[in-house]
Amino acid sequence: MADSIPLNEAKTRLSELVRRVEGGEEIVIRRGPTPVVRLVREPSGAILPPGSVEGVSGHLAEDFDAPLPEFAPYLGDASA
Repeated sequence: MADSIPLNEAKTRLSELVRRVEGGEEIVIRRGPTPVVRLVREPSGAILPPGSVEGVSGHLAEDFDAPLPEFAPYLGDASA
């Protein structure tokens, strides 16, 4: 079970709590008796920003935003 601490205590011990979470613990922060936040470690496979992986690139075709022929009837194109 996760350790539960009051919000005012969490504010003064945040650095310590982050170290504990990095070590695998889960911490529940509560306002009075009510749990409001759970601190958990960010997964190591976090989403990376585009362009951050060396050797991996993306490509968009020239017509990537062209209308698809099968949608012509819905777009009012009578030539389809």
